[in-house]
Amino acid sequence: MGENVKKSGGWRTNKWVRAAIPALLLHCSIGTVYCWSIFSQEIADYIGFSKSATEWAFSFAIFFLGMSAAFLGNVVEKDIHKSSLIATICFAVGMAGTGLFIWYGGLHKGSALALIGIYVCYGLIMGIGLGTGYLSPVKTLMLWFQDRKGLATGLAVAGFGAAKAIASPIMQSLLKNLGEGGIYKMFLILAVVYFIMMFVGHLLLKKPEGWHEPQTKEKGQSIMSVIKTKPIMNYVGIWLMFYINITCGLALISQEKAIVKCIGLAGAVGIISTVSAIFNAGGRLGFSAWADTMKDRNTIYKLIFILSIVLTGAVMLTGGIENGNGNTVLMILVLALIFVVNAGYGGGFSNVPTLLSDHYGMGSISAIHGITLSAWAFAGLTGNQLATWIVNHFGETVIVDGYEVNPVGYQCVLYATIVLYAIAFILSLVFVKPTDKALEAKVAKKAAKAQQE
Repeated sequence: MGENVKKSGGWRTNKWVRAAIPALLLHCSIGTVYCWSIFSQEIADYIGFSKSATEWAFSFAIFFLGMSAAFLGNVVEKDIHKSSLIATICFAVGMAGTGLFIWYGGLHKGSALALIGIYVCYGLIMGIGLGTGYLSPVKTLMLWFQDRKGLATGLAVAGFGAAKAIASPIMQSLLKNLGEGGIYKMFLILAVVYFIMMFVGHLLLKKPEGWHEPQTKEKGQSIMSVIKTKPIMNYVGIWLMFYINITCGLALISQEKAIVKCIGLAGAVGIISTVSAIFNAGGRLGFSAWADTMKDRNTIYKLIFILSIVLTGAVMLTGGIENGNGNTVLMILVLALIFVVNAGYGGGFSNVPTLLSDHYGMGSISAIHGITLSAWAFAGLTGNQLATWIVNHFGETVIVDGYEVNPVGYQCVLYATIVLYAIAFILSLVFVKPTDKALEAKVAKKAAKAQQE
């Protein structure tokens, strides 16, 4: 097994051309799944269904993202070109199919076939493209950037997080300028655009020439056998930390616009949404690059959870969401919570593959990472649904600056998230043990200190 990477040889052996750019092309395309809130109401109105009925398309997309990553991780491990091509075709076909079923729904208002078609195309087919597309560049990046694995993966998934900020104004412009039926026309146009972007990424993506996948595996060896090289609760702890971080992130992010309206900043919703997307992307890059400097990458998760607990607690104690309208200090505090949760949400994604590689090695990282992304699947079904249930059952709707909102309900969401963040922090302390490298560094530090004394 070789890990030496050629440093010269033109673009064919250039890590930016063969890993970083393809990763950005793939992730900036599939990351537009988070633009759902921009056009969900337009879809509902055009096909004659309630917004809550169409919302399941997004939940299904996230669910099948995680499940396809879990079940197709071995495909990615064996052949990144096959997996990136699957991602390209599924994402583009799913987006085009969504557009066609929206068109059909416009002709046949209230048609169950249109709604089911959108579920299948946007949820199932696009979901498969999302899962394989998300995984395909990650291991390749870590192989090319072995000295800065965190920075590399952060760069890739930062594209996933930044996609919303980049695509949102484009989508809004298309919806505004395409006239009648603009919603389905937008999907058809973007299907072509993203197919081209992802196909170029697929063609460029390549593992280093010095890397050869392990050829000799013991008979009967499985991903579970690799996971069991460490205490099983170690992996369970990582999975649960990841799941909780996503669940809490989605719970707050799904209510972000309404919370902003509660504190009297309805006119700045668009700007704040863009800034939060930048924090989401920045957290993916910043937290992962920061983790490269740490002996134990799990430390970064502890920091994310501590920051989230502190700011959530501050907003809870001050009643920031309920009392923020007209109070500049509380407005800033609530916005700080939104931005920090977005950053921590993104940072959780970028650090999980490198944390897993530190614990279980690079040999089967795509498959192990894929299984771990199943946490994303279940969080996609529980995060926003948890927040919606709390808002619907606590507090009552009031008018703030002409908008119907439920400040008490959104405030109550924080009680749930702070408990979950606390559980995640305990897991990071108790279950996720330091790597051998981290332990060796700790012993060496103690020995050096003893010698000085």
